[in-house]
Amino acid sequence: MKLQHLLSLTRKAVDDYEMIRDGDKIAVGISGGKDSLTLLKALAELRRFYPHKYELTAISVNLGYDIDYRKTEEFCKEAGVELTIEKTEIADIIFNIRKEPNPCSLCAKLRKGAFNDTAIRLGCNKIAYAHHRDDAIETFLMSLIYEGRVHSFSPVTYLDRKNVTLIRPLLYVNECDIVGFKNLYDLPVFRNPCPADGETKREDVKQLIRHLNDDAPGIRDRLFRAMVDSLPSWKIKSDQL
Repeated sequence: MKLQHLLSLTRKAVDDYEMIRDGDKIAVGISGGKDSLTLLKALAELRRFYPHKYELTAISVNLGYDIDYRKTEEFCKEAGVELTIEKTEIADIIFNIRKEPNPCSLCAKLRKGAFNDTAIRLGCNKIAYAHHRDDAIETFLMSLIYEGRVHSFSPVTYLDRKNVTLIRPLLYVNECDIVGFKNLYDLPVFRNPCPADGETKREDVKQLIRHLNDDAPGIRDRLFRAMVDSLPSWKIKSDQL
């Protein structure tokens, strides 16, 4: 996927769900993975010509691992975005102190809390997560399988306890296209050092969708359509998808 295509899909999602307004200061969470780096690049480039003027800052929550951020810092500098590295002891709390048998849920909660608090400290009124189209579909299916309810995350969510708004500008972008974008533009991805990486229920559902698609090609599109038709928060201009 070329940058022009990424910007087209990002702008459509931003416009459809009115994610950005004049004067917004948006924090982008940088995990070091392909999704977050693609989001930062998309919003940095969109900023050049989007009619609503906004600021960007990047935040990386360090769980307590020794990570070389030099390439990430260079990437952010080239994009004209300042990077803040928030050091935490989340890994030690989860794996050594609490010895969590299923660490992912608590880790996500602690990471989000640290990210949100840092964004607020930096004066941001909006935070951007790099969830893409496949993430939304997987969350939708996980809710059906494991919770028995029709649910997925929303394109825009106001977090009243923090007084910030969460936006997801990559919702129309397929994961395979992000992989292509990462390869084409040589994004400085670094490996997730978490020992539980890749051992989640989400990864199980991702594999399930792949197997189902072998028997019923196009199932991702049908699941996405079913999700949009079922969830009120996705209704804005849904007939154009």
